[in-house]
Amino acid sequence: MNYEAFFNAALVQLKSEGKYRVFADLERCVGKFPFANMYFDGDKFPIVSWCSNDYLGMGQHPKILSAMHEALDKMGAGAGGTRNIGGTNHYHVMLEGLLGKLHQKESALLFSSAYVANEAALSTLASRLPNCMVISDENNHASIIHGVRSSRSDKVIFRHNDLEHLEQILQQADPARPKLIVFQSIYSMDGDFAPIREICDLADQYGALTYIDEVHAVGLYGESGAGISQMQGLAHRPTIVEGTFGKAYGLMGGYIAGPTNIIDFIRSFAPGFIFTTALPPAICAGAIASIQHLMDSEEERTKHQERVTAVKDALIKAGISFLDTPSHIVPIIIGEAHLCKQASHHLLTKHGIYIQPINYPTVPVGTERLRITVTPHHTDEMIDQLIVGLQDIWAILGLQRVA
Repeated sequence: MNYEAFFNAALVQLKSEGKYRVFADLERCVGKFPFANMYFDGDKFPIVSWCSNDYLGMGQHPKILSAMHEALDKMGAGAGGTRNIGGTNHYHVMLEGLLGKLHQKESALLFSSAYVANEAALSTLASRLPNCMVISDENNHASIIHGVRSSRSDKVIFRHNDLEHLEQILQQADPARPKLIVFQSIYSMDGDFAPIREICDLADQYGALTYIDEVHAVGLYGESGAGISQMQGLAHRPTIVEGTFGKAYGLMGGYIAGPTNIIDFIRSFAPGFIFTTALPPAICAGAIASIQHLMDSEEERTKHQERVTAVKDALIKAGISFLDTPSHIVPIIIGEAHLCKQASHHLLTKHGIYIQPINYPTVPVGTERLRITVTPHHTDEMIDQLIVGLQDIWAILGLQRVA
């Protein structure tokens, strides 16, 4: 086989379809978020980021930086091994205890990323529960899909947020059979919420476990930042909650929280936990500082929601169509991969505005989009500049305006 020709042909086709991904070479500037520097063709120029998952700018918060410096000076850079072979340090123990408190759960477990947390937890649960049926929302994240697929258990997909379809599936299942319903609190590409109460009611009625992914909600919603389930007074309802430090908390890593026996079961049997190096102490120290700050402070969440409203109002006034959902995510549907890349490139090169195009396979073909993520640090001036840039694109590309 001509391996070189095979790989080259695949990449050529990807580029011809407008789906080839180009990574932005960014240099975040401490104290100036959401400003950053971008390197391109040997040059460096300033940009304003409108697509960062550091939703609150906590990645540059003085408390987090101070905690990380202290841990680095105290314990060094790495964890020193896997959790079971010398890699567990006191920051891990404190962070897992804090996560249990945050989510009102008995126990918590850390992972190297939220992707790994989903893959490891779901593949372990579904493969080891005898004859388990996984019932998964059709819009679930790739990490959930991969975790379920890796388990090789029976899976049934229910239509997105369709409670009637979910109940039909549960009604048809053997009442004695183990069942696991998997869903997200916020679906990151469309920004919509799950009907958490109703899903948990069905799970109780038909004897199913529930697994909720709160990665795009932790830190941002609820009185202490525990997510949509807390905001709706439902933190106690889902069996297992999964979250991340890589978004609103401004760091990296993932976790699950839930009943002690289930968390200990996953800790004891999940290869994705057992055989990987533990999170560095400095990361855990930063996560502790970030979570503690956002458990006590409403300032960032309040300002964040105010800025989101300001952006949506400005888009409406400018006639720029977007998916208006209750969350902080503002998707602007372009609907074609090449146009989406052109729009992103023009915003960057002509207006210094960075919004990465979202194409297949992240979203279905025909729903390509610019996904705006607003932060508390986006000023009125930045919003005005964003609207000017989008209006320019709409005119150049001939995109439809709305009244």
